Amino acid sequence: MERRLHTRHRARTVVYITIPGGRRKLCKAVNLSATGVFIETTNLGLRKGQQVILAFAINLGTVTKLHRRTAVVAHVSKGGTGLMMESYGAARSS
Repeated sequence: MERRLHTRHRARTVVYITIPGGRRKLCKAVNLSATGVFIETTNLGLRKGQQVILAFAINLGTVTKLHRRTAVVAHVSKGGTGLMMESYGAARSS
């Protein structure tokens, strides 16, 4: 049974992830929802609960929007990392 609140969509974008210590890594987004993203990663040393910063572009046809979000590692698997993003409003009000 699906427990997600928001539908996941296949993603065709790359994501820059900034991990604690300031290291940046370019990764491919596999799927994306309003509150989360799953990215293909090699071993970045991330652990569940760690906070990271994401930067990615969403192509909306004639317009490309750049998004920056703070996210928390939800899970790490062989194929990649699941990240739960803060909402835009929450990120702006801090």
